[in-house]
Amino acid sequence: QDERTWSALAHLSIFLNLVTGFLGPVAALVVWLVYKDRSSKVAFQALQSMWYQVAWLVVLVAGWTVTGILTIVLIGFLLMPAMALISVVPFVHGAYAAYRVKRDGEYRYPFIADMIERR
Repeated sequence: QDERTWSALAHLSIFLNLVTGFLGPVAALVVWLVYKDRSSKVAFQALQSMWYQVAWLVVLVAGWTVTGILTIVLIGFLLMPAMALISVVPFVHGAYAAYRVKRDGEYRYPFIADMIERR
């Protein structure tokens, strides 16, 4: 039960990004550092969460930067609704991952889980 709770908290750390902008991956990294030798299950979930958040931060920063630049030529205004919708996706997915971990004890992000296991 404790493993499921900490795994879920690692996934829910994405919501720290709403307040701080970037501390979600840091919180997931802290969970990984604490549990890397104590629980491989929690460590795997925390590492997945951290890399998932880093990937989304890069995507969102790039997307909003391009949108901002393109507002100069008015095309960016058309991209704003799409970027606003895309910005919500990682939070919904992170909440779903936390729910699945709490219920089933495991969740695998597409691509991220395979990347972690290959290393």
